Amino acid sequence: MCQSCIDKDRRNFMLRSAAGLAAGALALGGWQSQSRAAGVMPTSLDPDAALAKLKEGNANFAKSPELCANALDKRRSDLVEGQAPWATILSCADSRVPPELVFGGLNLGELFICRNAGNIADTDVLGTIEYGAAVLGSPLVVVLGHSSCGAVKAACEVAKTGAVLPGFIAPMIDSILPAARAEMGKEGDFVANTIRESARMTAERVVRLSGIVRQLVEEKKVKVVFAVYDLDSGKVDFPA
Repeated sequence: MCQSCIDKDRRNFMLRSAAGLAAGALALGGWQSQSRAAGVMPTSLDPDAALAKLKEGNANFAKSPELCANALDKRRSDLVEGQAPWATILSCADSRVPPELVFGGLNLGELFICRNAGNIADTDVLGTIEYGAAVLGSPLVVVLGHSSCGAVKAACEVAKTGAVLPGFIAPMIDSILPAARAEMGKEGDFVANTIRESARMTAERVVRLSGIVRQLVEEKKVKVVFAVYDLDSGKVDFPA
């Protein structure tokens, strides 16, 4: 059975009276107070517990992947008043890397997900991560790279040959190029090394550029990590 079917420890959402987010409440303290008014209480999981849950789910997926319907109609109804995701995932848009499945067949309302080619932390993604952490109370942010990433391969080709990519693809991979240039000429597979380094640099970028996330990290309310998913084995590696 998939993890979502056997997990008996689902969080009990405590419904509260819904109130709209106050316009212009951009200070971190204001955002955190607003999260209580978003319809449900935030998760009770701390960052380490959320990370352990992702690792357990991926282990189950890699061992015995299975997709099933887990009372989606009831779960959908339970979430009408609000959401309280316990992890935020920045992953590649690659169709082979759906985070809910990779981490064990998770249900509606569990993961807050940003996806784009190359798992890049652009302005929109940074704002989304801030919203997940400060408003929804998500205690964990994972930047998830994956093997054979096409966006990273493109960045490696640009770094090696100076190739010019068409359309918006060229500026899209700009933030991957520093990782490619840093890994060029090192031992091991160039693309694989760049995938890992780009994910690491992106996780660092989230904390460096977002004062909101950085404060939550300093308060030990949020943890930001990076990981790499292997398409062949189905396993997610969380480097120390």
